[in-house]
Amino acid sequence: MCGLSGEIRFDGGRPDLAAVERMTDRLAARGPDGRGLWNRGAVAFGHRRLKIIDLSERAAQPLTDEEAGLTCVFNGCIYNYQQLRDELRGLGHRFETTSDTEVVLKAYRQWGTDFVEHFAGMFAIAVAEHATGRVVLARDRLGIKPMYLAERPGRLRFASTLPALLAGGEVDTSLDPVAVHHYMSWQSTVPAPRTVLAGVRKLPPATVRVIEPDGRHRDHRYWQPSYTRRADLAGMGPDEWRDAVLASLRTAVRRRMVADVPVGVLLSGGLDSSLIVALLAEEGQKDLATFSVGFESEAGEDGDEFLYSDQVARHFDTDHHQLMVPSDRVSTALDGAVAAMSEPMTSHDVVAFHLLSEQVSKDVSVVQSGQGADEVFGGYHWYPALAEVPREDEPERYADVYSDRSHAELAKILQPHMLAPGDPSREYIRRHMAEPGAETALDAALRTETHVMMIDDPVKRVDNMTMDWGLEARVPFLDHELVELAAACPPELKLAQGGKGVLKDAGRTVLPRSVVDRPKGYFPVPAIRHMAAPVLGRVREALTSPAARGRGLFQEEYVSRLLAAPDDHRTNRGANALWQIALLEIWLQTHGID
Repeated sequence: MCGLSGEIRFDGGRPDLAAVERMTDRLAARGPDGRGLWNRGAVAFGHRRLKIIDLSERAAQPLTDEEAGLTCVFNGCIYNYQQLRDELRGLGHRFETTSDTEVVLKAYRQWGTDFVEHFAGMFAIAVAEHATGRVVLARDRLGIKPMYLAERPGRLRFASTLPALLAGGEVDTSLDPVAVHHYMSWQSTVPAPRTVLAGVRKLPPATVRVIEPDGRHRDHRYWQPSYTRRADLAGMGPDEWRDAVLASLRTAVRRRMVADVPVGVLLSGGLDSSLIVALLAEEGQKDLATFSVGFESEAGEDGDEFLYSDQVARHFDTDHHQLMVPSDRVSTALDGAVAAMSEPMTSHDVVAFHLLSEQVSKDVSVVQSGQGADEVFGGYHWYPALAEVPREDEPERYADVYSDRSHAELAKILQPHMLAPGDPSREYIRRHMAEPGAETALDAALRTETHVMMIDDPVKRVDNMTMDWGLEARVPFLDHELVELAAACPPELKLAQGGKGVLKDAGRTVLPRSVVDRPKGYFPVPAIRHMAAPVLGRVREALTSPAARGRGLFQEEYVSRLLAAPDDHRTNRGANALWQIALLEIWLQTHGID
């Protein structure tokens, strides 16, 4: 829920309150139910509110505890806030609201920067200490809730979205060649702390940053599963792992029903979202609202999976809603989706999520989503090949399998001034996989997928697209306790049955076998994947515009070759190469970046 912003001055000056107001107003879609501003000394906070827990005005933000001398802004949800409130009451704290925001504030008062370790939830938080002038920023373990940073001499600004920082003004919008290298290598993924803009960075997931009044700061990474076999789980067989996973997922789904408004489900009809529906039905949820989206076929490729989502909806008697989107609607919706992107995202389902979120937000303010299960439980087709290589060879093998293209290929695509020296994307993989832990090659791959690639691609995508319509998406497969359990699970149990074997075993206990054993699907948008005429027109317009020619990102001969055969050029991972380069240019133009 919500959007936050702020400015901290380190040079003795006062915050630019007009800039904080502009940033806050740019976040209105994330928080349509309220607006708040706070300033004390060198610190100013802004907040836009989406009412989910404690709908009263007492829970409005920024929220201040005058007795403790603390003020905070918070985006997200602390699912165990009720239990924490009881614990904090027992420790002598008094509460004026029933909000999770006040629990965040009291938790900081009680435990200081260790407060995050008590939370089960998704969050981006800023806390100001009145007496010291210190500001603490924190982000949840899996990076579900974003926090963008823009630093200039004597000043730091932060916000829930990159466009909000741009609205504040005075941001260095030159392109970061290393980030562009990552974007072109990993289907638009740019890991924290980078973004494609040199002047904007991201607070990494599972990080607490303590910022002193003079601008010095220190970061603490407070969570990272080891991806090794745990002694307390030794001796468990497949049936015991199945039961443990199901029990943990059941807890994760139950936690994410905490709200003072109705909660629905985004239902694709695949295993992951169907499991969520089944477990909610098991909890006694009646008239559960479920939502599915589909698209017209293009080039012989089907654009919907209604056959499967309808089956699940009928089986559990949900209040089901279908959205069928014609191909010409995709092109007209594209610019709205790009405007909602904090960073350029090339996955063709981004438009689908934006259109679906628009419709869903008319019925509910909160939904659960099956996102993350493939990364956490090993569901993608490239994992078996990675499991076969020695641990020491894994970085090179992963880079070969996961990358869209090699550094040598990029040298033929990017203009020389935009090509980062060396091979920073492959070097990033080497460094990440060399970190301690990760017992096997597959453990190392899943750690990278879950804690790097997933966070800055599908997680970011769903947050941006849903929150642009004031819709909060909750992701039970990214419950940190479930992720810890999955990280300890033997790799062979995850790879079994074509991937996600242990999760499929769990699914068969609560779902029809036809849902569990169906062919693996995905969220298809054929009009983008195959460059339907209206989409191609928008792509051609962007890449041949004066802005694109002036920017000179890509070699002209390469762009011409792709435009001449728009559906013929694929990256190593099968993505449409034209769409990838066009989306970056469309994003830059949409956000007014010269």
